[in-house]
Amino acid sequence: MQHRDKMNTEINNFLKAEGFETSDIYDHGSFDIVARKNLLMLLVKTFNNIDGVNKTNSSEMKQLANIFLASPIIIGEKSRKGKLEDGVIYERYDIPTITLNTFKHMISYEEYPEIIADRGGYFVKINGNVLKEYRDRNSLSLKELADKAHVSRATMYKYENDMVKVNTETAILLEEIIGDKITEDINILKPGKNGEELKYSDDENTKILSKLGYGVISTNKSPFDAAAKIKNKESKPLIANIEKNRTPETLKKMAVPLKDLSLITSSESVFIVDNEKISELIGEIPVVKSWELEEFEKSKDLLKLIKERKNN
Repeated sequence: MQHRDKMNTEINNFLKAEGFETSDIYDHGSFDIVARKNLLMLLVKTFNNIDGVNKTNSSEMKQLANIFLASPIIIGEKSRKGKLEDGVIYERYDIPTITLNTFKHMISYEEYPEIIADRGGYFVKINGNVLKEYRDRNSLSLKELADKAHVSRATMYKYENDMVKVNTETAILLEEIIGDKITEDINILKPGKNGEELKYSDDENTKILSKLGYGVISTNKSPFDAAAKIKNKESKPLIANIEKNRTPETLKKMAVPLKDLSLITSSESVFIVDNEKISELIGEIPVVKSWELEEFEKSKDLLKLIKERKNN
């Protein structure tokens, strides 16, 4: 079994070799690595034992994936039931969870898994249209095909209309009956709904951004305090560290991951502080004073100031 440090280093090196831009490794947060290649962005978290995944961190990871239009993925080695199998998708709090080998095959060869591990066994997604076409060609009723597959008419109806997953044994039997492939690959790298609606914060630290039209997510397990996006508008995300009485030395350290992640996620980055003695730029990250922010009426006012201070 690999130590997580080694696993993260291997993943980071592998992604770089495959042409991805990768972040530094942040192994104490809701994600370990952010990687980008063209329009594909990944948020990756590793676990030796995937039973260590918890709801709070998973929720934050999914929220950030929605903000960044990224795909969240957990890579693990085992669960309490034993070693994870290659080519199988496990899930933890609606985040696809796979082995490192499965991940590498998806990235290198676009070979996506078909099998989903769920309560009750292993399941697959099928193309219901193939079943319908087979019935039409052979003038079979729903019940007649259902009888052949040893399932109920209602279940066959759900199969045809892609309403439920199919256990692997039934899928194999249906393919033998039809003489054609009905199972579908599952592309978990494709960004999409991950079962997590954006839940915007409205606390004292974030309301100053909210009033400018941003939807703001406060974070607890990320190298920044908040991620934001202008509501109902296509725009760059904003990642921010917000006033918490931090020293200039601390802010300098925090500027490093802020710059790193803003480059990978194509986000604007900013410090929002109360201390008037803090300079207007820390490690290439613009600094905006909270009283300046209070004078703004729209997000474009903030973005204009960020641009000006970047260019100074």
